[in-house]
Amino acid sequence: MTYTATQENPAQRSHNIKIHTPQDFDGMRAAGQLAAQCLDMIAQHVAPGVTTQRIDDLAREFVLDHGALPACVGYRGYRHTVCTSINHVICHGIPSPKTLKNGDIVNIDVTVIVDGWHGDTSRMYYAGEPKVKARRLCDVTFDCLWKGIEQVKPGNTLRDIGNAIQKYAENEGFSVVRDFCGHGLGRVFHDAPNVVHYGEYRDKFKEIHRAPDTVLEPGMFFTIEPMINHGKPEGKMLKDNWTAVTKDKSLSAQFEHSLAVTQTGYEIFTLSPKKLDKPPFSLSTE
Repeated sequence: MTYTATQENPAQRSHNIKIHTPQDFDGMRAAGQLAAQCLDMIAQHVAPGVTTQRIDDLAREFVLDHGALPACVGYRGYRHTVCTSINHVICHGIPSPKTLKNGDIVNIDVTVIVDGWHGDTSRMYYAGEPKVKARRLCDVTFDCLWKGIEQVKPGNTLRDIGNAIQKYAENEGFSVVRDFCGHGLGRVFHDAPNVVHYGEYRDKFKEIHRAPDTVLEPGMFFTIEPMINHGKPEGKMLKDNWTAVTKDKSLSAQFEHSLAVTQTGYEIFTLSPKKLDKPPFSLSTE
């Protein structure tokens, strides 16, 4: 689940970045892998005619059957296990009886709790055959995620992550959403630091906004989850106070991993066990 840079959970969120122990990695590995397995399971169910509510039901059953908890149920009043963000929805789309149509692209975002640890991840899926521009947007967004991840190592900064994502996205003709960002996590769902997906930009008042130059240290846990738009970066919130959509109704895509800074680089907790990290998926072995 994405996190706004201006929101906080006053009951849990800390302003201090936690440095985790080697033992904490085991908890995050278990949570991250269960979240990834849930998204693997969902891959075979995303198709035209399937409702996003059905996808949510399947995810909830999977998480509970594996002895874990769906972190989003009850979070700030949210009632579902996953977020399902279709086409021009940037993030936090709410599952409903609405059916997917041929050509839809949809981001499915899940967070699970395993023994108190949070595994948070999302992927894009195709319902049927999307148009070329939708496929290219998903491809570039996936590459943006990896451009950011490749900057994760001790001594680099959060700004290095954002710079890499922004440079690649904009060079490919797309824009980076600025209103939502990645976040620290562990035993807390949303924690410090905020991980923005840009390096620097000027707003409509010509004011410069820069990503934090916080230095990365071994033991930091956080998500990287760039949201990339086919059109302009601006979004707006719908009346449900959850669903964020592109202001110009252009397509939007997102991928997310939970990861750690290690002594030599990074460890990703949420890689797909079945190599289904990016569509189109080969499900012949299902």
